[in-house]
Amino acid sequence: MTFEINAVARDAQGTGASRRQRRDGRLPAIVYGGDVAPVAVSLDHNSMYYALQKEAFHTALIKLNIEGAASEQVLVRAVQYHPFKQLVLHVDLQRVNDATVVELKVPLHFINGDTCLGVKMQGGSISTVLNEVMIRCVASKLPEFVTVDLSELSALKTSVHLSDIKLADGIELVSLASGKDLGIVNLNGAKAV
Repeated sequence: MTFEINAVARDAQGTGASRRQRRDGRLPAIVYGGDVAPVAVSLDHNSMYYALQKEAFHTALIKLNIEGAASEQVLVRAVQYHPFKQLVLHVDLQRVNDATVVELKVPLHFINGDTCLGVKMQGGSISTVLNEVMIRCVASKLPEFVTVDLSELSALKTSVHLSDIKLADGIELVSLASGKDLGIVNLNGAKAV
């Protein structure tokens, strides 16, 4: 999925300037990374608010068009939300190219949980421990999500660990690289048949 956002460079910075931007329906943001100096920009708040609701937007390479400059490829790195209003306060965007190595949290999508032997035949229930994992890869190989197959869960195999995840070439799990094979999913209450 490809995303494109438009921005305007902003000169005024600081708390007061940011408040004025938000009052006018704009969202203050910063674009950093690469060998170029950071640039303070202003984005349309409503379009960014709804784009940030999409799971894929947080792991996608985004085409950023800054008025009066060439377009750049960026990733969303940090988002600050208002504590109780439906308002985005600030966004950090990182410039990347196809060779930039990034570490980013990617959501987990679970499949075959309702048809695995441990649930269907043995009466167990599945509880998830992790909903996202930190991966390391070049920006061009960044997956939208990581699929976890639960079809093997039964009374004999009651959990799925990070080492059980199948990833494409060039993508590695940061936790595994540091020696931690965490559990992702547990099967509770399954009875042997």
